[in-house]
Amino acid sequence: MIEKYSDYLNKNDRDVIICPSILSADFAKLGEDIDLVSNDANWIHVDVMDGMFVPNISFGIPIVKAIRPYTTLPLDVHLMIEDPTRYVEDFAKAGANLIVVHAEACKHLHRAVQYTRNFGVNVGVAINPGTSLSVLDEILPFVDMILLMTVNPGFGGQTYIETMTDKISKLRKIMNDRNIFAHIQVDGGIGKANIKKVYDAGANAVVVGNAVYGTNDPVGAIKELRKCLA
Repeated sequence: MIEKYSDYLNKNDRDVIICPSILSADFAKLGEDIDLVSNDANWIHVDVMDGMFVPNISFGIPIVKAIRPYTTLPLDVHLMIEDPTRYVEDFAKAGANLIVVHAEACKHLHRAVQYTRNFGVNVGVAINPGTSLSVLDEILPFVDMILLMTVNPGFGGQTYIETMTDKISKLRKIMNDRNIFAHIQVDGGIGKANIKKVYDAGANAVVVGNAVYGTNDPVGAIKELRKCLA
């Protein structure tokens, strides 16, 4: 299970949670690439795409099951798929620790969150860059994490949308004002140039793809990202 944000706040170091995305890893050696970063990362981020909710197809349940033995880190599974409740049980059984569903893909968001939690996993809700924070008003007390997409979902290697920094700040203020303790994760275009900016804005979990696996030294890249927060 993934620790609560309130527990995270009690830590002395309050390191940002680094979540390497295997969408940018070498698909021919996923296990090796996951094992490589497991001593330095916090979670492993798995992007699941169905070619319908987003214009791309990526990993599925067999991949989550196959990579589970390669790390003891939590598997953070981001479902960019239509009607995700059809598959959350299977992803939980395959080894996911945190399952994130998109608000835009759920006809009944509260029901989807409740249903997902039935399978013993942490639950997150994601929203796209063009989606208002207002869709989260009624769901915030029931989730372990909110994922703010900082690029339009579907492909790795995109450029960070600068207006998302203000969105991060607004969400953290809303949560602080309501005494809601949950992680804020950001995904898309994060690297050394802007990781401190999104952390200072209120995000404490950061998905990094090309910034880690797009380098010759993924472990060194994670260390450099942490140095940027100093």
